[in-house]
Amino acid sequence: MRILLIEDDKLIGDGLKAGLVKMGFTLDWFTRGNEGKAALYAAPYDAVILDLTLPGIDGLEILREWRAKGKNEPVLVLTARDGLAQRVEGLRLGADDYLCKPFALIEVAARLEALMRRAHGQASNALRHGNVSLSPDNLTATLNDEPLLLKPKEFALLELLMRNAGRVLPRKLIEEKLYNWDDDVSSNAVEVHVHHLRRKLGSSFIRTVHGIGYTLGEQ
Repeated sequence: MRILLIEDDKLIGDGLKAGLVKMGFTLDWFTRGNEGKAALYAAPYDAVILDLTLPGIDGLEILREWRAKGKNEPVLVLTARDGLAQRVEGLRLGADDYLCKPFALIEVAARLEALMRRAHGQASNALRHGNVSLSPDNLTATLNDEPLLLKPKEFALLELLMRNAGRVLPRKLIEEKLYNWDDDVSSNAVEVHVHHLRRKLGSSFIRTVHGIGYTLGEQ
């Protein structure tokens, strides 16, 4: 899951980036509001964490522009504990949820997962396809009800495909979902991860659609 973080506080930003990456998220962090605002148009983010008190540009202005231009990515806003009016205005402008500072990292992750479930119309965060089950909450997977050991990018790719069952995902989109702009990505990185997953799950679990990308095979 690729997350856009716009937060000017270095301490909060460092903590969120380190913690969420460790939990399996891919994250791009911007401290300047205008750069963060532009980033949402440049990459396929799954959700946004937006601080409303940014220098130079109001977070509410960023949110207002995004929604006016049809950007519907789930947005979790961060506010001061005494910022009731700001929270209400944010929700009215199209924010999907909010957190008051200070907050616990585990709650940020839980709220992001809840926003993703809502966006995909899923009541539960658990994913299943055929004899494979995936639990993004605790980063575990099973094959035939037996534990399945996956590397972080393999898990992220499998989660992406399972959340989009029935869709063919272009290779470029997969790459943009798995990596942020700071990552050094080899030209065949996606193919390597697909190869490793097929070795673990069976050659027919992921289907190649030549000239387009990848999708899940028949259950």
